Amino acid sequence: MDGDTLYSIGELARRTGLTVKTIRFYSDRGIVAPTDRSPAGYRLYDIDAVARLELVRTLRELGLDLSTIRKVVDRELSLPEVAAAHAEALAVQIRVLRLRRAVLTAVAERGSTPEETELMHRLAQLSEDERRRLIGDFLDAVFGGLDAAPAFAGVMRSMTPELPDNPEAEQVQAWVELAEMSLDPDFRAVVRRMAEDQAAEQARSDTMGPRRDIAAAVRDQAGPALTASVDPASPQADPIVAAFTAHYAHLLGRPDDVELRRRLATRLESVNDPRRERYLRLLAVVNGWPTPESLAPVFDWSVQALRVRTQQ
Repeated sequence: MDGDTLYSIGELARRTGLTVKTIRFYSDRGIVAPTDRSPAGYRLYDIDAVARLELVRTLRELGLDLSTIRKVVDRELSLPEVAAAHAEALAVQIRVLRLRRAVLTAVAERGSTPEETELMHRLAQLSEDERRRLIGDFLDAVFGGLDAAPAFAGVMRSMTPELPDNPEAEQVQAWVELAEMSLDPDFRAVVRRMAEDQAAEQARSDTMGPRRDIAAAVRDQAGPALTASVDPASPQADPIVAAFTAHYAHLLGRPDDVELRRRLATRLESVNDPRRERYLRLLAVVNGWPTPESLAPVFDWSVQALRVRTQQ
């Protein structure tokens, strides 16, 4: 291609694959100015115009606006600077699109009402600070006044969701559902009762040295029985029940009697609230943790075993 050759706008269109209308548009805005005019007044372009148009087309396909493109081709801005800024803008757009996709997917799966959809959308778009405040308010409602106990600092951290900067759609969906749960007064009250029960047990344990909490003790004792298909109402279950009720009696400093066993059954029913397990599963998704093991079957077995042995 001869560097001195000038091309009409039609020839330039054939060489670049752009339409005459598009090239004229860029020319009118000074992005690819004509080199000269023919005697009849038609625009003529040199070989540099081909390269500029190729660059303009690439930048437009990447989503840059015309003002920025003009600064790049005129070398007022370096291409690396523009690329970095645009990559950051695209990252924000991707995050917004993921949020929208997550909300729409949740709406489709849950059959949400317009009011629920609006709430999900609002929760999904919260900033990091807003998310921290929302969860902080939930944890304050649950652990307020109890968090002085050393054990509760770790519990609060373990119940705190941390949505990553570039979450997957599943993490956003889990965050939205988790946030909805944390706003539910009834769920807050349930978790608060669990925390108060644990605090009372912990206070007693602190005077006697470290002790496993009752949920862990029941899991360790009843888990193998469940695996072995021991009937919770059978005599074979008696020593298993006696083991974890003795542990509970020791925690509270009370005799292992019918009243204590009824109290333990109520305690385990509270811990076995399906919303608690759902919260922990959602938390694992948001934080990218392994899915926690379900203790519901163990607690069900234990409650049944206790109720059978405390009937009048």
